[in-house]
Amino acid sequence: MADITVFEARKIVTMDRNRPTATHVAVKHGHILAVGDASCADAWGAVTHDTTLAHTVLMPGFVEGHAHMMAGAIWDYAYTGFHDRIDPDGKLWQGLESLDAVVERLREVEASLPERQPLIGWGFDPIFLPDERLGASHLDRVSTTRPIAIIFSNFHLMCVNSVALEMAGYDGGTNVEGVVKDSAGTPTGELQEMAAMFPIMRRLGIDFRALSQRESAIRSYGEVARRVGVTTVTDLFSQLEDEDLATMLSVTSDTDFPLRVVPALAATGDPNALAERAKALKTRSTDKLRLGAVKLMTDGSIQGWTARVKWPGYVGGQPNGLWNMAPDQIFETCAALHAAGVQMHIHVNGDEASEVVIDALEAAMRASPWPAHRHVLQHGQMMDDAQFRRCAELGIAVNLFANHLWYFGDQHVALTIGEDRANRMDAVRSALDAGLTVAIHSDAPVTPMGPLFTAWCAVNRVTMSGRTLGEAQKISVEEALYAITLGAARTLKMDAEIGSIEVGKRADFAVLGSDPTEAAPDALKDVDVLGTVLDGRVRLL
Repeated sequence: MADITVFEARKIVTMDRNRPTATHVAVKHGHILAVGDASCADAWGAVTHDTTLAHTVLMPGFVEGHAHMMAGAIWDYAYTGFHDRIDPDGKLWQGLESLDAVVERLREVEASLPERQPLIGWGFDPIFLPDERLGASHLDRVSTTRPIAIIFSNFHLMCVNSVALEMAGYDGGTNVEGVVKDSAGTPTGELQEMAAMFPIMRRLGIDFRALSQRESAIRSYGEVARRVGVTTVTDLFSQLEDEDLATMLSVTSDTDFPLRVVPALAATGDPNALAERAKALKTRSTDKLRLGAVKLMTDGSIQGWTARVKWPGYVGGQPNGLWNMAPDQIFETCAALHAAGVQMHIHVNGDEASEVVIDALEAAMRASPWPAHRHVLQHGQMMDDAQFRRCAELGIAVNLFANHLWYFGDQHVALTIGEDRANRMDAVRSALDAGLTVAIHSDAPVTPMGPLFTAWCAVNRVTMSGRTLGEAQKISVEEALYAITLGAARTLKMDAEIGSIEVGKRADFAVLGSDPTEAAPDALKDVDVLGTVLDGRVRLL
């Protein structure tokens, strides 16, 4: 049999300006040999023609540049969110629209648990139920003997019951930032950011590393990605212990594993030791596991009121958010990693956090010139034109959280930052106009992974109520498709290998039921994903 396979498709959207469309793509040894018509590879020798995909539309495999590997295994916990969600097995979980509904679902789950097992929930978001705040009193209705913790959808907050508060020693005398108290000085059960959450997580066995790094979790992540056409995905903020690395190398080396994974090492501890660890990890990279980048976590969540925002602050008068990494630590870490030649992905939700990070990166670049760094501001939800222009001057890329426009846009107008700033949230138009490398993302499991939905959000900027949030920030379908292919690949420094269908690149494709470039902008999210191709191996759903 010939070692060249020519795949036929109804149409191939290449994202290559030199040949925007085609009907055939030739693959040899997992790479693209030729693109064009049925005879495109004839000059290279004997070929095998494959019509398996002849009824489909091919695009470059989608690149999810900001997600977390626990997107699959998080379903081990009870889903308590407001929105309908589909789990990795395809099961629909109805959203919960009241605190009573949340309590009822938790009661159902609690009745099925062994006696000593904590009850853990995830996906809850109080911003959709603003009339009453979830507290320990609600969770005590589920159990007064079993510890309960509910992780909010942003993963920056949680709420626990009285048993869990007692286990952590949280009471009226506790002086820990992020332990929320009522007017009488009693903990309400709400805990904000890691300093307050970690003692509970440790005692209840909530281990995000375990959710991400066991073999079943990695394989589940591959299935989540394949269902939405993703062939390259990140795991931003990974502990990457030696045991984790061994597992990931083993799973990703399996020829049946359908995904390239790009973990970013969590920025904790001494910055110089962190840099050395990142450089050592990079030497262990393989075709399907790319190592060496680092993720910094600076502020929190806008909808949780823990993001660091500039004046005039939050519309409801809430205090400014919390730093997960103090500004002086941000400066120190950026300086050490930049000097060591380590690419950084940096979480910034609020515009104050963005400003501090841009300042820190500029200082690092002045001290240690390195023009090819391609550091990435992740989320960048409140960045304005001036900040985008500074990023362009410094060579900084952005990956914007477009899904927020639909999931939280109405709430941001009414409850967090007001209409003026919400109109420029996730300002993809401004970022593109500034000349930046731009990607857009889901932050799964915060919102569901689905690049075509993310693209739809950036194109239409429609909220759940149907309003358009920021007409001037809309982008075209073509620009949105760039942001989930080549743009995202550039943020990962992988655009020489993936992101377009052109000669020499890896044969990674998204298999679609129709052509997204011909879809009406408001129908982009409805284009069917039929499967993926990785290294020339077809994996249909």
